[in-house]
Amino acid sequence: MQEKKIETRVLTGVAIFTAIVIVLQLLGSFIRFGPFSISLVLIPIVVGAAMYGAGAGAWLGFVFGVAVLLSGDAAAFMPINPFGTILTVLVKGALAGLCAGLVFRALEKKNIYAAVIVSAIVCPIVNTGVFLIGCVLFFLETVSQWAAGMGFANVGTYMIVGLVGLNFVFEMLINIVLSPVILRLVKIGKNRKAA
Repeated sequence: MQEKKIETRVLTGVAIFTAIVIVLQLLGSFIRFGPFSISLVLIPIVVGAAMYGAGAGAWLGFVFGVAVLLSGDAAAFMPINPFGTILTVLVKGALAGLCAGLVFRALEKKNIYAAVIVSAIVCPIVNTGVFLIGCVLFFLETVSQWAAGMGFANVGTYMIVGLVGLNFVFEMLINIVLSPVILRLVKIGKNRKAA
């Protein structure tokens, strides 16, 4: 009976975080810098991954990817290469959540605060890194044209500064600033799981 209670609690928790991810992505798509939106969704992905494990983090990241596709945030890339767009968006979200969960689990017994901070940093790094890899694999010619049109001599500089610069910095800072809040939520969740 205790096992079913824990399983129900985990499913309920992951479902709540899934809803939060969807709402934050759909509402967060209104916060824009140029053609790209700032993602606040990584926060519940990190919390969910810390509370419910790497699998839950991967699920929440995948849901984030689906919401990105449905919200139109990937619209600039979709006409260029639909397969590359879908693959990049889904993989970047799922890997960001998975890695956040794995890092948290690896560090939580040593220092829960460090586990939260490092997983909160890893999540946007993986998310942005996979996006950049997707740009190179599927969109390099188009991104090179965008770079030239914006006056960048180097496409790599454009990708770092123009495509991900503000977005990445914002995601990283918000995760670091909210790490104490994330930590508190994780501790509350861990205490409730133990009860």
